[in-house]
Amino acid sequence: MRIVIIGGSGHVGTYLVPMLVGAGHQVVNVSRGRAVPYTPNAAWDAVETVVADRTAEDAAGTFGSRIAALGADVVVDMISFTLESTQQLANALRGRAEHFLHCGTIWVYGHNPAVPATEDDPLNAIGEYGTRKAAIEAWLLGEARDGLPATVFRPGHIVGPGWAPLNPAGHFNLDVFARMRRGEELALPNFGLETVHHVHAADVAQIAFRAIASREAAVGQAFNAVSAQALNLRGYAEAMFRWFGHEPRISYLPFEQWAATQRPEDAAATLEHISRSPAHSIHKARSLLGYRPRYSSLAAVEEAVTWLIGSGKLG
Repeated sequence: MRIVIIGGSGHVGTYLVPMLVGAGHQVVNVSRGRAVPYTPNAAWDAVETVVADRTAEDAAGTFGSRIAALGADVVVDMISFTLESTQQLANALRGRAEHFLHCGTIWVYGHNPAVPATEDDPLNAIGEYGTRKAAIEAWLLGEARDGLPATVFRPGHIVGPGWAPLNPAGHFNLDVFARMRRGEELALPNFGLETVHHVHAADVAQIAFRAIASREAAVGQAFNAVSAQALNLRGYAEAMFRWFGHEPRISYLPFEQWAATQRPEDAAATLEHISRSPAHSIHKARSLLGYRPRYSSLAAVEEAVTWLIGSGKLG
């Protein structure tokens, strides 16, 4: 098939594009032309690249028609963050593309009343990003009931070589991993029992790949794209201390006291994560698509941290 990926040079596209090329598909990557894949692969030599400024073309009302003119059988949209942008594109693809896949997020949930959360739980997003993504998902799946061949996949905290993973303190400051590497004490908020749910970028790509291959099962559905199990902050920290060769040294503080010891931006990021404490089921993707994540949350983080050490980014 001819498959167009919008934003295919990012985290997930780094793995999805070679998968699709290897399966014999003709792949077109639409991007601003600035990013390069995180991991080199000869498959990119077979990829057609289209340079586009989505923001400007959305404003001009031309982006959807430009993508439709590429003649794709399948379109995978990795980078739509507003309902208006998605509607423009999806409406242009009606009756032309056989399958439209949208990259959503587990942040369509503000919190999970019961865990692991399934795709049947009602959306209760909080914050601008999650609320916008929830609106996109609700519209797409509603339109799928009227014939739009749409599928949504919802990544958790994406991890892989090339960037910093969400750490056991619930933010992205590399000093947390550096402290554990040195065997120094790490303070966590509350009792460290809030959860985070990682996923390796290759496993997000796997869900998208399997959804394309299983179109009849995937159309009209949303799929959680996460590892098999979430981690609580305490268990995550203990595992990483031991991975670095140290016994865990962890202290705990009520959130407000803990936040006062952190950079404001780090404390804010932690609150964003622990207030949601995601923990999601992958049963639906397993049963309908045959999804089998290659990486546990810890294995994904360990690979990313190994890259950080090898690249000299972790003191």
